[in-house]
Amino acid sequence: MERESVYLGIDIDESVSMVSFYYSAMTEPETISTIAGSEMYQIPTFLSKRKGMGQWFFGREAMRQVNIGNAYAVEQLFQKALRNQMINLDGESYQARDLMVIYMKKLLSIPGTRYGNASLAKLIITVEKVSRPVRDMFMEVASTMGISRDRFMLIDRKESFYYYALNQDPSLFIHDVMLFHSDEKEVTSVLLKRNHKTRPQVVTLLEEQFDALGENKDEAFLEVCRKAIDNNVVTSVYLTGDGFDGNWMKSSLAFLCSNRRVFIGKNLFSKGACYAGVIKDEKLDWPFVFIGDNELKLNVSIKISDRNEMRFLTLIEAGQSWYDTEGECEVILDGSSEVTVWIQKPDSRQADVEVLELTDLPERENRTTRIRINAKPVSDKKIRIELRDLGFGEIVSSTNQVWIHTIGVE
Repeated sequence: MERESVYLGIDIDESVSMVSFYYSAMTEPETISTIAGSEMYQIPTFLSKRKGMGQWFFGREAMRQVNIGNAYAVEQLFQKALRNQMINLDGESYQARDLMVIYMKKLLSIPGTRYGNASLAKLIITVEKVSRPVRDMFMEVASTMGISRDRFMLIDRKESFYYYALNQDPSLFIHDVMLFHSDEKEVTSVLLKRNHKTRPQVVTLLEEQFDALGENKDEAFLEVCRKAIDNNVVTSVYLTGDGFDGNWMKSSLAFLCSNRRVFIGKNLFSKGACYAGVIKDEKLDWPFVFIGDNELKLNVSIKISDRNEMRFLTLIEAGQSWYDTEGECEVILDGSSEVTVWIQKPDSRQADVEVLELTDLPERENRTTRIRINAKPVSDKKIRIELRDLGFGEIVSSTNQVWIHTIGVE
């Protein structure tokens, strides 16, 4: 019998982490608390080492062991791992990323036997903002942990919100959906809007930043809500972050609850990460495409003849993360020394056509030139196209010529 596969979603920043998991028998992801029976989902992003021993602690226990003098603290683990620094601890030197591996292994061990002997389908990490250094760090950590690239995924919190919100009951996203995230630094609003006219529906997330709430939180947050929602028709609102702790929301909550459903919690992003993994693996039907900061803003296709039928072959698809996407195929040229590429925005029916010249390609008999086409994004709006002459087996030798073109949208 095939083993169940589990999806692990981890929301992590410099201060705290949260872990959720999901497999097919569950109705929704479950978030794990390190304290049995409680809903204390936040785990400090903190590691410590027992003095004179090779024993490591994490989370609250790591802090406790430091406070009672039994262990040395690893300060600023996230930032030091991001910069790939060396850390001196108890007379030894450690690579910060190796210590991040220890911390991540501790997180992954938390669910324990909650999902039996299930195998890991995918680890999905969600962070406040995805960047190349953050991606490189977690790719290295995942590789060290033995997690292959196809079983690892990195997304930002906005994308986690997108997956979470649209996996709820459809009555909660009849119209727009709003997220407010509050911490000691600022309040962030994210408005989720769907284009009902496109197939799949194109989803956009509109983000705004506001100052921290200050002393009169209720009045300040009410003003934030009014500005963020403005003239939009919002069906549901989600509140996340430590800034909403305490029983201070009165006028602001009354405003939000007027003809809207309102939810508050801290594990939305780790649950959304689980949904992201399941949907990326095509385990759920998904009639949406998200075009965010890290997602490609264009489709790239070529027209080919396949078994005497003309069709479009997609090399790059909008909505995929430009950090991770790559497309490749091999074609045989038919009567031309050029390759025509179609570029289309996901919310448009019109396509721009780019003709990529293969300059100085030797003259050959028709259909005796095989070309490898590799498409790799260099940003969310630009694609690097590499075309390589492969010749035609023993009939025509390859010249090893390479042509590089960069195409994109404004």
